[in-house]
Amino acid sequence: MSPVSPADPDGLLAVLNRCSTDEVKSLTSFVTHVEQLAHRPGRSAPWPVWIPENLRVTFLTSGIGAPWTHQAEAADLAHTGRDVVIATGTASGKSLGYLLPVLTALLADRRACALYLSPTKALAADQLGFVESLALSGIRAACYDGDAAVADRDWARAHANWILTNPDMLHRGVLAGHQRWARVLRRLRYVVVDECHAYRGVFGSHVALVLRRLIRMARRYGSDPVVVLASATSAEPARAAQRLVGRPFVAVTDDGSPRPGADFVLFEPGFMAGSSGEMGAPVRRSAPSEAARMMADLVASGARTLTFVRSRHGAEQTALSARRRLADVAPALVDSVAAYRGGYLPEDRRELERALGSGELMGVASTNALELGVDIAGLDAAVLAGYPGTLASMWQQAGRAGRRADAGRRALVVFVARDDPLDSYLVHHPETVFGRPVEAAVTDPTNPYILGPQLACAAAERHLTSDDLELFGGLAVVGPVVADLVARGVLRRRPSGYYFTEPGHPADGVDLRGGGGGQVAIVEEDSARLLGTVDVGRAPAAVHAGAVHLHRGESYVVQSLDLQSGVALVRADRPEWSTIARSVSTVSMTSVHTGRTCGSNVRVGMGPVEVTEQVIGYLRRRPGGELIDTIGLDMPRQTLSTRAVWYTIGLDTLLAAGLSEADVPGSLHAAEHAAIGLLPLFAGCDRSDIGGLSTALHPDTGEPTVIVYDGYPGGAGFAERGHEVLVDWLTAVREAVLGCGCETGCPSCVQSPKCGNGNHPLDKAGAVVALGLVIGALAAAEPADHARVRVTG
Repeated sequence: MSPVSPADPDGLLAVLNRCSTDEVKSLTSFVTHVEQLAHRPGRSAPWPVWIPENLRVTFLTSGIGAPWTHQAEAADLAHTGRDVVIATGTASGKSLGYLLPVLTALLADRRACALYLSPTKALAADQLGFVESLALSGIRAACYDGDAAVADRDWARAHANWILTNPDMLHRGVLAGHQRWARVLRRLRYVVVDECHAYRGVFGSHVALVLRRLIRMARRYGSDPVVVLASATSAEPARAAQRLVGRPFVAVTDDGSPRPGADFVLFEPGFMAGSSGEMGAPVRRSAPSEAARMMADLVASGARTLTFVRSRHGAEQTALSARRRLADVAPALVDSVAAYRGGYLPEDRRELERALGSGELMGVASTNALELGVDIAGLDAAVLAGYPGTLASMWQQAGRAGRRADAGRRALVVFVARDDPLDSYLVHHPETVFGRPVEAAVTDPTNPYILGPQLACAAAERHLTSDDLELFGGLAVVGPVVADLVARGVLRRRPSGYYFTEPGHPADGVDLRGGGGGQVAIVEEDSARLLGTVDVGRAPAAVHAGAVHLHRGESYVVQSLDLQSGVALVRADRPEWSTIARSVSTVSMTSVHTGRTCGSNVRVGMGPVEVTEQVIGYLRRRPGGELIDTIGLDMPRQTLSTRAVWYTIGLDTLLAAGLSEADVPGSLHAAEHAAIGLLPLFAGCDRSDIGGLSTALHPDTGEPTVIVYDGYPGGAGFAERGHEVLVDWLTAVREAVLGCGCETGCPSCVQSPKCGNGNHPLDKAGAVVALGLVIGALAAAEPADHARVRVTG
């Protein structure tokens, strides 16, 4: 293949025409959309008059001629004491917006301190490296995380004034031992929360309460820090920031940074000839294999390319496949493609930057570890093998291409859809990717299973007062949770407030990524090394015997699961398959649900439910999606108290729409599967975070019913979000099912890999009818139709 000049606007896009094999003559026949992102020049602003001259000169010397308009706006707001959220695009330089006021404050008062929170160690290390490179006298920066040596942690606590850490260390290290952090808390001027859109679901709900604990203790020591949040562009960023921190924010959203021109391609792999999946459904070519082919041909064309896949093993396989293809089309470039397997060590990231920058490496296959914290500028192309979980992550990955913003240099981004309802929907509905801000992070800090343990931590730090109850959500929300803690002997009531009754601090027993109800430790069998934990309620599906478990991109196979002792033993392995648990469940509606009657025969609502689930086996699939076999398991039943969104359709209405009574179970079953597949687009969750049930006659509603529930004790806010956007959600579900090219259902529309009934029965056409009835009834209903509806049996 002859090299294509990256400066040629159509060159990289034309490469797809030549990405071919005997089976696929031209990949462009599977391109569903090309979005041409225009080059945008930057808009700069004068340096703020309040920053010291030596700081301005330092930034000038480092290559920053002037701040972009959004950086200056955010810096001014924070400097004047306003809590601010900077919600601008990928690579827009949000960090300067908070560094200007933070560094100014630290230079003006050598005793002042600031705290920086990052969701990843890589990003914190990158920020530390940049601040250290400025070599500012008086700025004492340090990382305080799990990888830091004890001596380095002690130095950070005793001497640092710009402390970079993460929510886990803030929870267990800083707040649990706040007396040793009195110096920092007493003089805390700023708290910076970077990539705040990453805090969603159970983890985000915990972080929201940890931030409230931090603010409470800072005030206790006499400070009241300004909070600055950095976020991807999102819907209602000020509202999301207030939900996260608990106080009003000003949003900065007018992005003044330059943006390179790029062609953003949406691509859906074709079906594999002669291959079939469950129930004879067609199987598409795998996203990683298609991505490998693209990367090889792009590299052969002279384009520096970064390919994102979901696991380190997948990254290595993608790189290997690309190298094999290069051996045929451009043998001299075989050694210029590699997998990123350096973990989070700074020296590994710096070496990767050097190799890509020098041209020694032309192609890299990586996990999402390279989304943040690595200075890779000017790549020509980015290939995304599957939806990374949120639109924010999708744009972070896409933003790795063309980051130098040269007007004459167009980049290429290719999103390769997996065989999945959400991926399939995105490639056929480009307005979902390009015509809307990224999803707002969904959190629910009022969940009693999360709020209770966090209140116990807060009380261990200092007794809770009535003012504290307001900070954590108000008496109406917090009161019943506090009363339960008192009844269980966790707290004791005294005239001055509520006191923690146990010695020490409960932080070690509160996992920020867990939903309560206990944890199962995941332990490497040979070394006894703790790899992580999983909620006890999710353990049967996540770490059953035979399950393939991924930890930081490395694959392990579970050898045994002991729920009684709370331990899952795993062994490092590289099986040529993935595993997906299958389960059966029942759902009982409890208490009173908020319901809405739409017309005479459709009801929708949400409320508390009790789910009884049993894992009955698991599937093994090859990387290409082919089913190897199904292995049975005999696991105990698990009970989960959570929250759900639901709808019912009268049987007479379904029959009148042309369905037979025999069609109803399969129609609702297919609609349920598709709804679970699409909710992550609206709620920012993963498919594994939610579950569902459909039945032709539910005992609590007395009607045909579809239920989608949160997979965490007390809920995680996902079902509530689904209820809020029910019309948009179900409309997208119907369009996805209707638009799929299969005849009777496939993994891209109505089949679910977790289905305990083996994806039977499923009625794709009937699902379209049922969803149409619900959407039509909702559209015709009046807002006043809301009512309190008792649905318990």
